[in-house]
Amino acid sequence: MFIIKNITIYCLATLYIVIGIKHFTETEFFIKIIPSYLNYKKELVIISGVIEIILGFLLFFKFTRKIASWGIILLLLAVFPANIYLYTSDFARESLSISKTQALVRMPFQIPLIVIAYWHSQQKSSKKFSIICCILFFPTIFYFISI
Repeated sequence: MFIIKNITIYCLATLYIVIGIKHFTETEFFIKIIPSYLNYKKELVIISGVIEIILGFLLFFKFTRKIASWGIILLLLAVFPANIYLYTSDFARESLSISKTQALVRMPFQIPLIVIAYWHSQQKSSKKFSIICCILFFPTIFYFISI
């Protein structure tokens, strides 16, 4: 289980870094899903991208993994309103050419990412919890790679 857990850690660390970089290369994409009631959209995209990159790098190292994992949990909770906005906003969905159903499907994937981040924060976990996290990992990573 240790090897599989490490694989999930390195995969998600890489994914967070890549997505963080996309905040700089595809800034307009992220701006379109920021709720309309928030100001300084570009700045929020850049800040969240920097945080995502930093947390991704910190996740690689055992001595910073717990901090990174809890940071990722907080980040996922902080950006969740963007997923709600994407689902509820015709403008956001039309801007990204996705359907309301696609936006709805995207929302629950935050839950396994939070559960897996919690798992990554733990030095030791029960075998049952580790198996659950492994099962959650594969469809979640495939979903995010496919979008």
